[in-house]
Amino acid sequence: MPTLFDRIFNSDLMDWGTSNFSGPNSTLPAVNVKETDDDFILELAAPGMSKKDFKINFQNNLLTISSEKDEKSEDNSNGYSRREFSYTSFQRSFTVPAHEVDSDKITASYADGILIVKIPKREEVKPKPAREIKIA
Repeated sequence: MPTLFDRIFNSDLMDWGTSNFSGPNSTLPAVNVKETDDDFILELAAPGMSKKDFKINFQNNLLTISSEKDEKSEDNSNGYSRREFSYTSFQRSFTVPAHEVDSDKITASYADGILIVKIPKREEVKPKPAREIKIA
């Protein structure tokens, strides 16, 4: 039986159509997905960006992370004669069962080239410790 993690982030559930795209001269940032007892954590590799470059939305069970950055590959305004690495624009989307996560408490942070998105689980789906039942 698939776990909650599998149901949320299984490649069969992800929308790989137009909502997971990369602009010209770019690649999709790699994403790590981690599950804890309390939440799901997405780690998106996007070095050289700042937190203002990202847009994160959650609507209709779809978490979308996108960025549109207007950079030219041959811009020498900052001393570069050629720039080959940058994410000019991208969009990654993940189907998330809204009834199993607390979408109002999703948080995001960006540090050291990694965007981290925490998606908290609802209390009722978190694992509960075993409880001993006393015999009367």
